[in-house]
Amino acid sequence: MPISQGDLEASIRNVIPITHLEIIDQSSGCGENYAIFVVSDAFEGKTTLARHRFINDILKKEIALMHAFSQKTLTPKQWEAQQAKATAA
Repeated sequence: MPISQGDLEASIRNVIPITHLEIIDQSSGCGENYAIFVVSDAFEGKTTLARHRFINDILKKEIALMHAFSQKTLTPKQWEAQQAKATAA
């Protein structure tokens, strides 16, 4: 059973406050391979590994139905710094 971008978004937004969220279906629409980019205050003070485990726990049911899943997680401060660096380049 394919997972929809809407299902992933709802699952994440129902648990943590989101500053920015991108969900990309990398499986040409079949819903079995997603990459997500999440910016949230909920990641403040957490290591990258702890953030990824947190998202994996939130999306446990959905990930079990996927072939592949990748994620990038940042705090709002990290995201702002990344955007400023990209703009300056």
